[in-house]
Amino acid sequence: MTRIAVTLATVVLAVSSVPVRALKAEETPRGITTNRPNILIILADDLGYGDVQCYNPQRGKIPTPNLDRLAREGMRFTDAHSSSGVCSPSRYALLTGRYHWRTRLQQGIVGVWAAPLIAPDRLTVASLAKEHGYRTACIGKWHLGRDWPITAQQRKYFTGFGGRAGGGGRVATTATEEHRAVWRAVFSQPIPGGPTTRGFDEYFGTDVPNWPPYCFIENDRTVGIPSELLSAEKLKTNQASLQGPALAGWQLEPILPTLADRAAAFIRQQAKERQPFLLYLPLTAPHTPLAATEPWLGKSGLNLYADFVMETDAMVGRVLEALRESGVAENTIVLFTSDNGCAPYIGAAELESKGHFPSGPLRGYKGDVFEGGHRIPFLVRWPGVVKPGTLCGQLVHQADVIATVAEILRAELPDNAGEDSCSLLPLLQGGDKPIREHAVSCASSGVPGLRRGPWKLILARDPRAKTEVQLYHLDDDISETTNRAAEKPQIVAEMRALMEKLITEGRSTPGARQKNDMKVRRYPVAESTKKKAVSKREKK
Repeated sequence: MTRIAVTLATVVLAVSSVPVRALKAEETPRGITTNRPNILIILADDLGYGDVQCYNPQRGKIPTPNLDRLAREGMRFTDAHSSSGVCSPSRYALLTGRYHWRTRLQQGIVGVWAAPLIAPDRLTVASLAKEHGYRTACIGKWHLGRDWPITAQQRKYFTGFGGRAGGGGRVATTATEEHRAVWRAVFSQPIPGGPTTRGFDEYFGTDVPNWPPYCFIENDRTVGIPSELLSAEKLKTNQASLQGPALAGWQLEPILPTLADRAAAFIRQQAKERQPFLLYLPLTAPHTPLAATEPWLGKSGLNLYADFVMETDAMVGRVLEALRESGVAENTIVLFTSDNGCAPYIGAAELESKGHFPSGPLRGYKGDVFEGGHRIPFLVRWPGVVKPGTLCGQLVHQADVIATVAEILRAELPDNAGEDSCSLLPLLQGGDKPIREHAVSCASSGVPGLRRGPWKLILARDPRAKTEVQLYHLDDDISETTNRAAEKPQIVAEMRALMEKLITEGRSTPGARQKNDMKVRRYPVAESTKKKAVSKREKK
């Protein structure tokens, strides 16, 4: 398959110094013209595989008419995966085409007030598009870290407020003048290391909607100066998670509609200017805060999360309508997906009791290495290229975005970019041959799940079967009910060797060997290692 290039253009995020080679005329992919398509990437947050009606017609009770229409007008992938069962690592892989576990983030997410995860010289889909004359924008949730201008001495004014209300610890209810003075000094400065330093011409959004700072950020500055602690009242279950600096009167409900309005405005502006654009729209929903607006409260008849899914679908519809009204829908690739599976704590058990299964037939939820953690909705509409109403069962991964964009732009990715990215273009053009032989998706704990064809190897012990690892045949057992590791030792050995090769080669696609950012942890973790780690924690 063709590997593809990047440097400074528009698709999703960073600035790169990597040189890019343009393809010769005879290398132009079939069906691609000189009329460069706009690119819209919509990333929902915590939307389960079974939360989209067209993915779960028998056991899905939440209406999603706009997403269903997108599927009818394009291609629906049924075996698509994120890099992790949680968000920051999946966002990294989508934007860079590289597995997150090659970085420092081998488990968990980027923490509050943490440094950037994407290296300054790392090629992103945004910097690739920008180099090819696109206007690039990121509107929404970032959650990949920034170089927050907070000194070691100032840090105590940004943490330690007690976390979740009722969750133990001290919950402050007011900010002191000392707090306000430090916040004013910090938030009056530019905030480096964000989207506009990783390939995006412009940014607007909330860094993490349930974490401080509780305000919008535009480009590299806060919109207003946070001067109050977020009210403890807003730390209720499934609303904000951490108390911290907020704008006076900050409300959670307007966040999602504001992002949709800004996205629509960007589309209209670019249509006027007749410049191709790449818009990365990482929505804040239906992740917490479950802050559905008044018209949607109770609309689903299920629970608040289901109401918020319906509002999320409506906001996607608003953005798609902006494409149509601006006259650019026919020349815009729309890719819709989710960063991971549905979070179980939003009332998943209640939803299941009412006949709605957020993971559909899949085992597990957000955070899991099982399919419900990382098999996600993945829809692509591209008028004139993608045949409407098509279904694709081939294995694909969100890391494949950058190679796809590169091939569309007739660029060849250098060896040190998109190391785990394969172009989706052959599938989008109607082909049905595999574009990748394997893929890796991890639990939030870091435990990897390796796919090779229909087989999936989970590098974690199965206490019930008493096997060191787990092996499932997904063609026959999509719900991962039967661990076949004991009966298939040869497949287990081959796949463990494959995983080791993917780590040591620093890439999973053809090309020169690359270095991982740091030593990659191996799994399964030996019991002796676990005991040492527990002992070490107990001594602290």
